[in-house]
Amino acid sequence: MRLHDTRLKAVVDIVPAREGVLTVYACGPTVYRDAHVGNMRTFLLTDLIRRTAQLSGLRVIVVQNITDVGHMADDTGLGDDAAGAVDEGQGPGDDKVLRQAAAEGSSALEIARRYEDRFHRDLAALNIYPAEHYPRASESIDLMIDLIATLMESGHAYVGGDGSVFFDARSFPSYGELSGNRLDALRPGHRFEGEVDPAKRFHADWALWKKAQDTRTQLVWDTPWGVGFPGWHTECSAMSLALLGNTIDVHTGGIDLRFPHHEDERAQSNSATGTDVVRHWVHGEHLLFEGRKMSKSAGNVVLVSDVIERGLDPLALRLALLQNRYRQQMNLTWDALHAADATLTRWRDRVATWAAQPSAAMPADIVAAMLRSLNDDLDTPRVIMMLRELEKSADISDGAKFETFAYIDRVLGLDLARTVGQAPIEAEPTPPEISALLALRAEARAAKDWAGSDRIRDELAAQGFTVTDTAEGQQVQRG
Repeated sequence: MRLHDTRLKAVVDIVPAREGVLTVYACGPTVYRDAHVGNMRTFLLTDLIRRTAQLSGLRVIVVQNITDVGHMADDTGLGDDAAGAVDEGQGPGDDKVLRQAAAEGSSALEIARRYEDRFHRDLAALNIYPAEHYPRASESIDLMIDLIATLMESGHAYVGGDGSVFFDARSFPSYGELSGNRLDALRPGHRFEGEVDPAKRFHADWALWKKAQDTRTQLVWDTPWGVGFPGWHTECSAMSLALLGNTIDVHTGGIDLRFPHHEDERAQSNSATGTDVVRHWVHGEHLLFEGRKMSKSAGNVVLVSDVIERGLDPLALRLALLQNRYRQQMNLTWDALHAADATLTRWRDRVATWAAQPSAAMPADIVAAMLRSLNDDLDTPRVIMMLRELEKSADISDGAKFETFAYIDRVLGLDLARTVGQAPIEAEPTPPEISALLALRAEARAAKDWAGSDRIRDELAAQGFTVTDTAEGQQVQRG
């Protein structure tokens, strides 16, 4: 696989540090609101990397954080949790989770768990595989304390004038390699009418741990530096190092996280370990909707639930996103979503028809071209175009078309073998003798014995069982 490495500014080969295992850390949501379609585009990027790597035989381990504390409204000034961010007009100094808790009259953790549940619901609706680990910031405080202590002992951090702990940006010589923002070119940030934060030694330093004011009663912890809460950047360093170790193959996120979040995270992790922890940084570009950045004031913030409420299959959103390369800015429209929904319905209809025909080997040249495109920096638009051409081809048999669509859907994740208008077929308890026949049929298909596979399918049908081949394997039901 080849992906665009943000730090190297080039498409490079992705070779796992550990043979046969690809490790991925994906920046997840700040759970104070529903993720919008721009966020989902970024989360889809990680899913495409996983599915493509798995199709090549790799085991993939994904860790995605849940930020439920410490993400302040003025942490970036450049955007939100993922590309396609919402401009919400929040004032400085407010923890996003606490602000939403006050607005909804709930506790901070109630808000966090509510939106975390909705996040997982939306992932499932878009067929995005769950990560192996979803560490929560609020449950990883000890990891952050240990990380901060290590940075202080090595001279990379200090206690500032307000009792908060800051990272010494000038102690990390390669700061700026990821974003291009060099320390000597960064302008001082101003808090109130030109006042530079007096707690810091240098204007570009950032808080690893923030001392809490007496008015803050939720999401605070007692530490060697007093009662407070973690800085947003601290969380990802601590959790990624704890769960994936000192070498991470790929780190994903929205392009608006490149600076300062990922730049600061890189400085922290590398300073704590003495090594370049993340081997490849991969970022997804911004998503516009109807030609504009999504904002509450413009009324164009679109959620997965909005797509469903319009009567569209949520996987139409996935297909629409796949028709644009992840690192190109994209303008999503309702017209594009309706068109994707129509294509999805047509393809499922075609696949259902093709599935009833005799099986045949996939066209090797077409499949090889699709795999090259996927491994060439996730060129999903090219794959979609090839599927459209294959659909119309008079030279390829229906059985071969079915096999090809089902195979490539292991990456596209569009549920193309779903019966039109129906939910995916659910497995039922299967009699042992039927399971044995299914195993024999699986062996026949693996050996490309299509005639034998069809004979067993006919035998299953004679016993009252219908077998359907899907991207995930055989599914059987009575009748």
